[in-house]
Amino acid sequence: MKGCLKVHFFIEMQMTVSGYSRQRVLLHWISAAIILWTLASGFYVSVVNVSVPVKQSVAFINVSLTTVFIPFFIWRVCIFVYHTLHARKVAASTGQRLVGLAHVLIYLTVSIVLVTGVLMMDRPINVFGLVEIPQPLGNSFLIAQFTTVHAWASGVLSALIALHVGAVIVHEICGRRVLRRMSL
Repeated sequence: MKGCLKVHFFIEMQMTVSGYSRQRVLLHWISAAIILWTLASGFYVSVVNVSVPVKQSVAFINVSLTTVFIPFFIWRVCIFVYHTLHARKVAASTGQRLVGLAHVLIYLTVSIVLVTGVLMMDRPINVFGLVEIPQPLGNSFLIAQFTTVHAWASGVLSALIALHVGAVIVHEICGRRVLRRMSL
């Protein structure tokens, strides 16, 4: 219980320094839905023996979804940076700095996954059949390298998300309703 009190105090300090605007909450849940879908479905078709049409359908949806997601993610990062710069006016505890570092690692890893996802394309990027973006690279060696980095970064992102969800569960168990603060 003493640990829960420390976590509760830490979260109380964190929340008073940084509130969640409606915009941040909306961007968080859009990000969560897209990232969780693409990671889960991408790993599924990579690990499970599925038919070629299913693989192609998942790839089409994931490429389209993440391409549309990129501007939203950039917007979210800008809001995060802006908020972080303003939050720095208040002295941050070691715990708050660790939480900030964890979020920076998540943002950095998502960035790597998105960039390598674009650079590993071996064909034009078809966005829901509405727009076609030319294939960024033509060098098959580079495409293979970016594919490898993309797979590893996706694994790291999965681990970071698991830690993030685990932290939310701990906070909820300790009585701090962070999910309520993250609702619209």
